[in-house]
Formats: sequence, C-alpha cells, structure tokens
Amino acid sequence: MTTSNTKADWPSSLDDNELDELDHYLRAHAQDGHLLLDGVHGLLSAISVGPVQVLPEEWLPEVLHEPFEDENEGNRVLALLAKLNDSISAELDVDAYEPILGEVETETGPALSAAGWCEGFSRGIDLRAGLWEKRLADDPSLMELLGPVMALAVDEGILSAEAEFEKLSEEDYDDCLAQLPAVLVAVNHYWYEHPATEAEINALDHAGESKKEQPGPPRQRSGHWVH
Repeated sequence: MTTSNTKADWPSSLDDNELDELDHYLRAHAQDGHLLLDGVHGLLSAISVGPVQVLPEEWLPEVLHEPFEDENEGNRVLALLAKLNDSISAELDVDAYEPILGEVETETGPALSAAGWCEGFSRGIDLRAGLWEKRLADDPSLMELLGPVMALAVDEGILSAEAEFEKLSEEDYDDCLAQLPAVLVAVNHYWYEHPATEAEINALDHAGESKKEQPGPPRQRSGHWVH
C-alpha cells in the first residue's frame, strides 16, 4: 500500500480546477487595488502565521467588495475561500507550503511576480498592525525572519523603505521567492514560541482600519496564478 502526499489528495487543499474557478471570479470582479488570487493567498498566509486569530468577517471585506448576484455562486465562492484558508495551515503543518504567485510579461517572456502576494501579505499584517509593528520594533529576530518578504515587498514598491535600495537582481529575486515557504514556517513557529502577551493584545490599535479606506495602487498584471 502506498500513500500519496500530493496536495491534491489533502481534503483541505484546492485542486487546479477550484483554483481556476476562484481566480476567474476574483478577476471578473476586480477593480483597481483589489486583490487577485495571489494577493488573497498572501493575505491568508499572513493571517495564518500571525500572532492572534483573525476572523473571516474581518478579512472577507479585503477580498469581496460587493454583494453576490447569485446566492449559489456566493456560497461556492465562500466555500472555496474557506478551503483555501484551511489549506495554508495544513501545508504549513507538513512543511509543504507554496505561495501562489502572479505572472507578468517581460521582454524575455513570462516571469513570476511576488507583487500581488506581498500586497496581500501586507494587508494581512495590517489587520493586526499594532501587534506586528510593536513586536517587529522590539524583536529584531522577527524582522530578520521576514527579510526575504520585506526585500520583495520593497522591490515591488509595496513597502517603502527609509534608505534607497537597488532593485533586486533576477537571481536575488528568485532566491527570495524560493525562501518564502521557509519564511512562513519560521514565522509561524516564532509566534508559537513567543505568543502575543496580554499587554500587547490590550494595546492593539487596529491600524489597518485607516488603510482599508484608502484604495491601493492599481496593478496591471497578466497571465495566471502560479502555484
């Protein structure tokens, strides 16, 4: 008897058809600043490895921006989003996490892009901004763990940096992409080993509320999600 560890065999993971279905819905309803599939995966990834629980009623407004026209379609989309959310923690538990990345056209052909994933990850952090920012300021080791994510986010213009940074070389960019699974596992472990204190939780300021009122920058991307 053989056992298969492919993600398609895990009850909590979406297969390619389900990912395509969710991708199609998000693209069909996207406006400037809205997250596509890669951004939603980044958002849910940040929530999954974060310090405290973020309930669906808090993150769904970052993903869905208008009422469903059809109840059956709405139930289907919500079920797919729930399954995608569950798949992240399942993959992290067995060191099999992979980011869903966008694809952009370049002069030399299609290339992977972390822009959407990083935008989503940033918004996920913003939902508990006070807690993340305080710990990042107090504990350099957490900032170090997030180094590859920060480098990609700065390179893509998602985060601003006080100092000027040269654009990442293609090799360095790909190296940061390759490190994302290990980063997520490490950050998840960090918060497990160093949970938020009662004082930190009491001081939560929900700084993400102000950002939600501001539309994000338009992002012109072609191609499909890549997992």
